[in-house]
Amino acid sequence: MNPAEPRPSRILHTMLRVSDLDRSLAFYCDRLGMRELRRENYPGGAFTLSFIGYGDEASATVIELTYNYGVKRYSHGTGFGHIALAVPDIYAVCSKLEKDGVAILRPPGPMTHTAHNGQRDVIAFLEDPDGYRVELIETA
Repeated sequence: MNPAEPRPSRILHTMLRVSDLDRSLAFYCDRLGMRELRRENYPGGAFTLSFIGYGDEASATVIELTYNYGVKRYSHGTGFGHIALAVPDIYAVCSKLEKDGVAILRPPGPMTHTAHNGQRDVIAFLEDPDGYRVELIETA
């Protein structure tokens, strides 16, 4: 592609379909520290969008939670993997989340395999109320 040609420049958001918007907001905002940035209701389309994140949409990538009225469950298929979040102290964060009732699918610890540069990230996995996986990665 020619660098002078117009092209996308930034990831704006990732969308997840959720079966209970309030339950998902409690998980992402109350448990993981995000905040709801805006909400848009579309009664004619029978859905509500909630945009959540750690920073404002002008400069940070956010998550769009889509609640389709009356849908109680979604199939994730085999293509989607997870959302990754940076945490400063993964052991403390996981301990707090566990006390708050969040199931930790993979406890914090070094990755099983070592990267080509010899580094082994410290990671953990948890699951949101709709079964989407969330990876926590410890950052210095």
